[in-house]
Amino acid sequence: MVSQLTAINIAKMITIAIVIGLIAIVGISDQRQILYACMHISYCVWWLVEQRIYPERRTFLFQEKVGPVGLISAILIIGVFYSLPAFLAFFNPNPLTIAATATAIPLFYFGSLINTSADVQKMTAKTLGRDLVSDGIWSKIRHVNYSGDLMRYLSFAVVAGSAWAFLVPLAIAALYLQRIGEKETSMGAKYPDFAAYRQRTTRLIPWVW
Repeated sequence: MVSQLTAINIAKMITIAIVIGLIAIVGISDQRQILYACMHISYCVWWLVEQRIYPERRTFLFQEKVGPVGLISAILIIGVFYSLPAFLAFFNPNPLTIAATATAIPLFYFGSLINTSADVQKMTAKTLGRDLVSDGIWSKIRHVNYSGDLMRYLSFAVVAGSAWAFLVPLAIAALYLQRIGEKETSMGAKYPDFAAYRQRTTRLIPWVW
């Protein structure tokens, strides 16, 4: 048995290996492959390094235990399926357009900044003994960490340059919608001031939903 976090970490390392393997086997023929490799590898490396910088993550996140089935599922879904845009990017013979570059880079960096800022603020608040975190980056969107993560995976799909690549952010969005429903219910029962917080915020997309 391992924790979910350990399973995810293994999956992230497999993703890094997949992208490096694509570089070695397929090679770099265009800016598309360079940009994709830099973005996805840096994200996975940051995921792993962040746990060293903020060890609280290992306390608060994904501590449920999983057996062999859970570990294999994490590897296949997070490690392999989430790497689908990488395969599409490296086998895409078309040059990366300026429009795609100008779309993907802000999505990736702002998504990463939003996601990391949200996680750090919440971890700090929990360490200090606070309950509902509803200020700062959490003041407008109740699940802003998910918003940032989706932006990041959208950037991978944009760089890949294939409609099939958007299956990954769509799958992640479906997962997050389920989690949002569960969290809204549990937070409503746990925090008396959650109802007021819900009234003045949106779930995932500012001013929309």
